[in-house]
Amino acid sequence: MSTQTEFFDRPLRADAERNRAKILAAAAIVFANQGLQATLDEVAAAAGVGVGTVYRRFPDKDCLIGALFENGVDEIANLASSANSMENSWDALVWFLEEALQRQCASRGLREVVAGSSHTEARLDQAKCRIAPAVELLVERAQRDGYVRDDLVTTDLLIIEMMISFLGNKTSSVAPDLWRRYLSIILDGLVVSRTAPSVLHELPDEMLMGDAFRSADRHARHHD
Repeated sequence: MSTQTEFFDRPLRADAERNRAKILAAAAIVFANQGLQATLDEVAAAAGVGVGTVYRRFPDKDCLIGALFENGVDEIANLASSANSMENSWDALVWFLEEALQRQCASRGLREVVAGSSHTEARLDQAKCRIAPAVELLVERAQRDGYVRDDLVTTDLLIIEMMISFLGNKTSSVAPDLWRRYLSIILDGLVVSRTAPSVLHELPDEMLMGDAFRSADRHARHHD
């Protein structure tokens, strides 16, 4: 374990850091499209680097998947911290959910790829420990200021994110903003009072929705 930690803790030269970023960006797309059967050679080709460069940064596929997951967790945790610096606690909570979900729904199914990793449970536990404290503070502030129902708990918010991002991932190719409609509905259920219901994002027509669900079904079968 210490060897792997030292591997990732060593500072990188600027060109090495650029290559690492290219590899991570390419891997997110390759793994999401092809699943875990994709090879590091395919990742290297998509990143435009030699496969040796990939192996120097990531000794095996699981290390690469772990780095992708950790990047995503760090980004969400940083969003929650930034939201807590906003003056209005309701605006902060809404902003965090919108920004976090926009990223998660555009992740092209990376969560499903990570779920196939041998270290899924440990990684999800680490993610919760990293993100939950800042999210809990967001909820407590909004409750203290009278915006959010008192019986909401942090776990509720994390589950809401999972539900909406699941929909967003599955329908991203044909209805990329569909998740916003359901976030608005849920926000109306969280807030203590509103003068009127939120204006909802337009629901795609029946044909488009049919395409969305067929696309989701094909994606699920592909990764089974």
